[in-house]
Amino acid sequence: MLDLDVLATSWVNSLAGAWKPLDFAFVAVTTAGVPLIVLVVALQWWPRANRSSERHVAIACGLSFLVGLALNQLILLFAHRLRPYDAGVTHLLIASSRDPSFPSDHSTAVFSIAFAYLLHKRWLRAVAFIVAGSLVVFSRVYVGTHYVGDILGGMLTAFIAASIIWMAYPQGTRIDRWVTSIL
Repeated sequence: MLDLDVLATSWVNSLAGAWKPLDFAFVAVTTAGVPLIVLVVALQWWPRANRSSERHVAIACGLSFLVGLALNQLILLFAHRLRPYDAGVTHLLIASSRDPSFPSDHSTAVFSIAFAYLLHKRWLRAVAFIVAGSLVVFSRVYVGTHYVGDILGGMLTAFIAASIIWMAYPQGTRIDRWVTSIL
């Protein structure tokens, strides 16, 4: 399994450096992707229709995001995978990172949002965030900072986090009504 992970990572990263405009685009996606996705979710606070329901989902996205990153920190207590560039698997297009490679925080961040939309049956938004998230996570392998397995691990923690929030934060509770009425 690890050989397949290295092979897939090497293949994606081998595309880097072949065409400067593509390198520039994926460096931009890897740098700005998560903040832009978070901004799009934050803008859902002011919907034109179905206000409390859309606000509920936006809050669920934020909570899923936070729980997912917290789960990653717990995993990092036990998993210390070298970055692929430190292992000689990839060449790096961005600044290096000193934290372990597994799981990918970028993957967890973007897919916790996508999975929150999916679990709340917001199909079009879920698809849009899955596409945007896929670009972000592909960019992480392309620029050489993650293995494909790191991405899959981040997606798993994202799904677990979104599922926890979906079950623990139901719509229409007293706290939900209070939070969604702010502003």
